[in-house]
Amino acid sequence: MSRYTGAVCKQCRREGKKLFLKGDRCYTGKCALERRSYAPGQHGQGRKKSSEYGIQLRTKQQARRYYGIQESQFHKYFLMAEKQEGMTGENLLKICESRLDNVVYLLGFASSRQQARQLVVHGHFKVNGKKCDIPSYLLKAGDTVSIKEKSADTESFKVIIEANGSRPVPTWLEKKDNSGKVITLPEREQIAAPVEEHYIVEFYSK
Repeated sequence: MSRYTGAVCKQCRREGKKLFLKGDRCYTGKCALERRSYAPGQHGQGRKKSSEYGIQLRTKQQARRYYGIQESQFHKYFLMAEKQEGMTGENLLKICESRLDNVVYLLGFASSRQQARQLVVHGHFKVNGKKCDIPSYLLKAGDTVSIKEKSADTESFKVIIEANGSRPVPTWLEKKDNSGKVITLPEREQIAAPVEEHYIVEFYSK
């Protein structure tokens, strides 16, 4: 399946909750969900009945869209989570949180996960001192992420960092100037993803 290239605000409206796909805009009155809190399309305002399967599917879609992950890779993460010790749903979210593009966003080096993914692909970041242009690269405890020196000096990066510098950084990450460190992988209470992960487990366990 190809990556979704349409208006991302439609995804939030379809799921009926904010997935914070447009960065700072999502916190303002310009948020599409604030203005039109119903699903897109001519039948968006119609009454809908949710079955058990429908709830599970929507929850899985919400998580995928929140992190910007395609179905095949998301299912691969689920299979990885099943093999790990602990609760599968929490393991799945931990894997998604540890992606390089997500950590770049959480450290305030991008305004959205979509922008973080683009910046990583363009080679603006290093992991443990080495260039890494793979957004799905899974970080481990102790790994460091830094902006390349040449990139950090550009005007565009200075604008991004200034705009997102005041955003709170999760406690499982440590930020210092133009670099950050993964102190430990997050616990469930440290993950802000607006999903009930047990529905995802139920969906894939059928």
